Amino acid sequence: MHWDPTKYVQFGDYRQRPFFDLTGRIDATAPREVVDLGCGPGNLTAALAERWPGSRVRGVDSSPEMLSKAEALAEAAVNLEFSLGDIASWAPSPETDVVVSNAALQWIPEHRELLPGWLDALSPGAWFALQVPGNFSSPSHTLMRQLAESPAWADKLDGILRHDDAVAEPARYLEIMLDAGCAADAWETTYLQLLPGENPVLEWVRGTGLRPVLAALSREDGARFEEEYAALLAEAYPVTDHGTVFPFRRIFAVARKL
Repeated sequence: MHWDPTKYVQFGDYRQRPFFDLTGRIDATAPREVVDLGCGPGNLTAALAERWPGSRVRGVDSSPEMLSKAEALAEAAVNLEFSLGDIASWAPSPETDVVVSNAALQWIPEHRELLPGWLDALSPGAWFALQVPGNFSSPSHTLMRQLAESPAWADKLDGILRHDDAVAEPARYLEIMLDAGCAADAWETTYLQLLPGENPVLEWVRGTGLRPVLAALSREDGARFEEEYAALLAEAYPVTDHGTVFPFRRIFAVARKL
């Protein structure tokens, strides 16, 4: 599946705000190594390099397209680097003092099983902060699933969308972190995002949740699926005098190894 960095950052402010709400809970002062798992185009990883200028800051992502955008940022910061890699096979080094994963772990089906091992490998005092979308039961996703499972699309999209168990609830992440011997905090926030333009929710999901569907279909079929899906979204998210309100629930959890 290919990623479009330009499409991903189209709604930059709304995509970035949860990152800063998450990392604001990290109370590290001088970490040796900071790792951003699923760093995307690297703009938020660069913010970590600015926050901790004396730290080695590494961004890891599985998308060459995203990392091609990030490389220019690495050239401008001496403490920033990026590497191509699969989050599922990543492991912290002895010097990893901060791990951040912002809107990435939902793409890793086994992340709940991996999390205890990651936390166990961290040194005392290290931090692990994660944020995942919690909106899989929202119309933006339920309508996509219903359409994909309809007779017209079921054969072509069977097994493509995995929404029901993509993420855990906040209490489960808290439990995992506490069981791993951490002090932990977990919470959720629903942002009422006011999106401009015509059918902007479709534009939003084009950058994330719709990508597996489009990757599985031909260009012609993808355009037809989008047309049918857009009509459903327009009804579910009507335009108001102020724009289109798109509620987006996010799940956060932060651990500090004791």
